[in-house]
Amino acid sequence: MDATVGLRERKKAETRQAVHEATLRLAVELGLDNVTVEAIADAANISRRTFSNYFDSKEDALLYGDERRLGELMQHVRDQPAQLSAWRALRGALECLFDEDGSPDRDWLIRTKLAKRHPSLLARQLASRVRLETQLTQALAGRAAGGVAAEVITAAFLAGLRVATQRWIADGETRTLREITDQVLDQIAQPFG
Repeated sequence: MDATVGLRERKKAETRQAVHEATLRLAVELGLDNVTVEAIADAANISRRTFSNYFDSKEDALLYGDERRLGELMQHVRDQPAQLSAWRALRGALECLFDEDGSPDRDWLIRTKLAKRHPSLLARQLASRVRLETQLTQALAGRAAGGVAAEVITAAFLAGLRVATQRWIADGETRTLREITDQVLDQIAQPFG
């Protein structure tokens, strides 16, 4: 029974990833405004109904990679040793994510650039970040924070990630995102220790 459930979940994850990749490919080739759910379903070799079982919209399908990565970050925060401060738990989780996945791939960069050009994507991305901020704050509750509220530490951390990403894109990727992120977060961390 467990093997069947594991296989079923793996197939669902593969389908979700295939739909995401088809959406991203079509958005790059045709422009997001010219991509339809039907075209995505055809490109992913699934039915329109199957698409709807996995995603509510083409924007959700496009941003799936971000959602997956943020979910992994959240899990790594939960897995950090309880004795770590809130800031150290966030940094440790990010290190785990970078070690596991490496720097974000070209698809992540493309999604980021598309979100800047399309208000519908940007709105969904912002909503996702607000959910992440709430979840991270809850996960950090009870960790030592040197008198700084968990929501302040979370907001500073996420702002650092945003600034690092913007610098990475502006630099033309001459340095790794990890390198830039470490530099930005080190600057923010000075008062948090």
